[in-house]
Amino acid sequence: MKSRAAILRSYGGPWSVEEFELDPPRAGEVLVEMAAAGLCHSDEHIRQGHLVPPSQREPAAPTIGGHEGSGVVVEVGDGVTGLSPGDHVVTSFVAVCGQCRWCSSGMEYICDAGAGTMLPGMPTDGTFRHHGGDGRDLAHVSKIGAFAEHTVVAAASLVRIEPHLPLLPAALLACAVPTGYGSAAYRAGVRGGDTVVVIGVGGIGTAAVQGARINGAARIVAVDPVAFKRESARAFGATHTAASAAEAFDMVCDLTRGVMADAVVVSPSVVTDGDVEDALRLTRKAGTCVLTGMSVQGTRTRLDPQDLMLMNKGLCGTVFGSCNPRTDIPLLAGLYEAGRLQLDEMITRRYRLDDINEAYDDLAAGRLIRGVIDFGR
Repeated sequence: MKSRAAILRSYGGPWSVEEFELDPPRAGEVLVEMAAAGLCHSDEHIRQGHLVPPSQREPAAPTIGGHEGSGVVVEVGDGVTGLSPGDHVVTSFVAVCGQCRWCSSGMEYICDAGAGTMLPGMPTDGTFRHHGGDGRDLAHVSKIGAFAEHTVVAAASLVRIEPHLPLLPAALLACAVPTGYGSAAYRAGVRGGDTVVVIGVGGIGTAAVQGARINGAARIVAVDPVAFKRESARAFGATHTAASAAEAFDMVCDLTRGVMADAVVVSPSVVTDGDVEDALRLTRKAGTCVLTGMSVQGTRTRLDPQDLMLMNKGLCGTVFGSCNPRTDIPLLAGLYEAGRLQLDEMITRRYRLDDINEAYDDLAAGRLIRGVIDFGR
């Protein structure tokens, strides 16, 4: 079948919206008609080539972007159980095999099957289902390719949701919301009465603010240089805001009588060496600092080992907010239904697929909490 997608052909170049050819799903695979796709900054990192050596000018294969999405199952391949045509689904850029050491230990977010998420080809057999008009095979980001009207993905990369849930906000359950929520709730272990700092309050940071609020934080300080994002954070649960880590330091010091924050979540668009240093200064003794945002390949951080050791601080990373897709996406959907998790309010603007480059310009300019491609527009 023919469909349309936003394709990356050269690092630093724009997304090219083109028609492509899509093969039917094979064993273990599913054809999905996309309803919505969130505009995550990770796709911008990929477009800019931040995740590959500077010498690499082009992707190994032209690549359909997008990993945060929702849609409707059209067709399933042989051996697929638990999914049927008509089911509503959310994509999971972390594939879940359910059998490896990590899945069986309750850590689906580091599943061995998901480790090859950036490699070209289908995870099922290494071949391609997406083909460009020029005859070249197309890779698809995170084995999802959410910036396409239709895509074929492994069944292990989909989570079924209840059909009454609106698909547009449900797309955020594919990345931004579990990543941010889990960074606070699971990786940082926020508890009632805690003081939490979130550095960078775009889509993921806003979800981290909500994770801290839902789990009982008494004070939540949202740090962002963009005034619009700081003010928006208050609507999601931030009790205080600051334009910089330096400004936040004096504020948190005053709020906690010098103890500092129980948890700090670092989620700017790009994590730099300075961000890590600033975050650790904001973290109290025996507190936890979580690195959630991505960094440019080759970024190195200077740490003071004695500060970590003598102050008993915890510095850690997280992928997908240390959430398990199979259980936490439904959990977060339940919080949304209960009115405790705000998803609709996170969507600043909806775009057509053809407007994807304008959408990413808006993201870069700090105009969005979350932009979403609405394939129904």
